[in-house]
Amino acid sequence: MTSRTRLLLPATFITSLGNNIQLLGAALLLVRAHGSMLDVGWLFIAVAVPQAVLSPYFGRLADRFDRRRLWVVCDVLSAGVALALPVGLALGVPQQPLVYATNFALAVIAAQFTPASAALIRERVAADRLRHFNAHYEIALQSGMLLSAAVGGVALQYFGPQPLFTFNACTFALSALLVAAVGAKRGTVVPIKPLPVLHPTNRGQVLGLGPLVVLFGQGLVVVTVFNALMPVLVVGEWHRGAGVLGVTDALGGVGFLLAATVYRWSGKWLGDLRLAVGGFLVCSGLLVLQPLFGVPALMGLVLLGAFLFGQSRIATRSLLMTSVDESRVGHAFGVANGYGLAATVVVMLIASLVTGRSDTRFGFAVLALIGVLSAILAAVWISTISRRAASNQHEPRPVVRSPGGAL
Repeated sequence: MTSRTRLLLPATFITSLGNNIQLLGAALLLVRAHGSMLDVGWLFIAVAVPQAVLSPYFGRLADRFDRRRLWVVCDVLSAGVALALPVGLALGVPQQPLVYATNFALAVIAAQFTPASAALIRERVAADRLRHFNAHYEIALQSGMLLSAAVGGVALQYFGPQPLFTFNACTFALSALLVAAVGAKRGTVVPIKPLPVLHPTNRGQVLGLGPLVVLFGQGLVVVTVFNALMPVLVVGEWHRGAGVLGVTDALGGVGFLLAATVYRWSGKWLGDLRLAVGGFLVCSGLLVLQPLFGVPALMGLVLLGAFLFGQSRIATRSLLMTSVDESRVGHAFGVANGYGLAATVVVMLIASLVTGRSDTRFGFAVLALIGVLSAILAAVWISTISRRAASNQHEPRPVVRSPGGAL
């Protein structure tokens, strides 16, 4: 891995920060105007649907075209779309349609960004450095997502929406410059034959792509629905300022940074598979507790939850990235991203309806229950695949005779 390849990490952080400043800032505008979880839910659904539909197809594009150029193009287009929101607000365009339209357009671009970024990393990072790089990549991605609430919440409260969304457009432009500075690919990459994923702490256990897609998708569900519930809880129900929301999510970012450090040991000690499944189960329990005890407890639980979730997310990403050949990584992540966002639409609708009829406590509980069921499904699925693989290895091969009876 060259020093230029490391530029992908700050570019990832900045892109994630920009995407989620746009989304969470828009959610806060809707909460202030309407105060409805359903309105916020529809915003997140408008973002999830195009990615769910387009990600598998765009994943194939990431395997056919220059992945670095695709990343740069995504950032440049995102900068232009993000700038359209403050310009539209300044010109007096109706707020709600403008919010939905710009975030929908950004979602279409993000459907290409996710598989292209994953495929570029697999292409540029050596195999023996891949897990280490994935840890830092996932932390950059998720920290940008969580810290976006800190930046967006404080800036929206003190400066208003137009400067915030203008700054957001600049983040995409800076990310494009960083990725462009990585440079073109040098040399020829020798393709690696696809192999079944074997985990060092579970020798003989073969992991299928399907359950890894479920685990990866569950991470998207948790992050997206959590980010939709938080503004409604803190601003809408507890009547606290957007700055409180920002500080809470900033602590979540700190939890992810701690997760990156601890993963170096926990990944080796527990193994990626146990860490992925077990971490999601524990995080689901914490989700139930978060809206019950007020702001101080919420901050502490978000910090702990992000610490555990971050390690699970890194482990899942590493398992998924090594489950296919380098030439098909874009497609694998496109499918996983598409599934995760399709599941997000369903869970978002359920959580929105439950919250609208009650309050966010029940919305968090629904999210937790679905998280537990998904983790259990993935664990049972992996166990079934492993047993079948072991059975096939020990099953005697049938003797094939010729029509005349000779061997």
